[in-house]
Amino acid sequence: MKKANIAIVGATGMVGRTFIKVLEERDFPVNNIYFFASAKSKGSKIMFNGEEYTVEELTTESFDRDIDIALFSAGGDISKKFAPIAKEKGVTVVDNSSAWRMDNDVPLVVPEVNPQDIEWNEGIIANPNCSTIQCMLPLKVLKEKYGIKRVVFSTYQAVSGSGVGGIKDLENGIEGGQNVKYPHQIAYNCLPHIDVFLDNGYTKEEMKMINETRKILNDDSIKITATAVRVPVKYGHCVSVNVELEKDFNIEDVFEIYRNTDGIILQDDLSNDVYPMPINAEGNDEVYVGRIRRDFSIDNGLNIWVCADNIRKGAATNTVQIAELLVNKL
Repeated sequence: MKKANIAIVGATGMVGRTFIKVLEERDFPVNNIYFFASAKSKGSKIMFNGEEYTVEELTTESFDRDIDIALFSAGGDISKKFAPIAKEKGVTVVDNSSAWRMDNDVPLVVPEVNPQDIEWNEGIIANPNCSTIQCMLPLKVLKEKYGIKRVVFSTYQAVSGSGVGGIKDLENGIEGGQNVKYPHQIAYNCLPHIDVFLDNGYTKEEMKMINETRKILNDDSIKITATAVRVPVKYGHCVSVNVELEKDFNIEDVFEIYRNTDGIILQDDLSNDVYPMPINAEGNDEVYVGRIRRDFSIDNGLNIWVCADNIRKGAATNTVQIAELLVNKL
């Protein structure tokens, strides 16, 4: 496999630092690597594969060098401005923000679900929303075998999804301090409010899950609704997924499907209180599925509980997996 020249944009942030960790863990074939961040992080040091690197300020000239792939996690405004610049310089951007996800000319990719979509990229590939990513693996295999009519997402999302500020609000709140990131205390509380509220009463986060699911599964006919809730957990998003399938199913067949799906770990042994929990998903790249049961209120209804580390599979690991697909084509 050819070695690639890699750039990380937002290298000092929570996801950026996890990019570095995942690249090392997966022995990504790196030739040269460059680290970019804001002016305030310029000059700081980063260790990668035993070598020390200096963080550079991201500028319009940053991509005037031989870079094959750039991993972006610096927010939507930065991605909107700098991804097209990188693209024009011949760099393929894998972007972790929401800036490009619903652009018709930009693939939205979960490598275990729709790797073929990278074939039509024109220089930018979008990494989906963290909660969306973890639900795509279990939904894809259901769609292939039974077809999907409707999905109801109810999320329980960790504060790390809001970055360092979310974690600080939780820690401060536990100690009796004031919240800064969130409109209300998150410690010992749940907030049915992730991202901004839209005119239709949904939050932007909820609409991301609805629209991204249809795009990744390439099916605009699926009826989808979502409620996204922030919970006082540091790492690991959980989603209750209620699915109405097009065909009837045998519940044991569903268990068997998940036992044999790459990237999924089945945890469903109720007699021993075994089910997915964020505390067990933290630090891992797999998607955990459990609490599998028929929804008797509708025909062909199914409930599943899905858990994953939102900073790893929900962000950094999925981005690096996309980059691995790209390296194979260099």
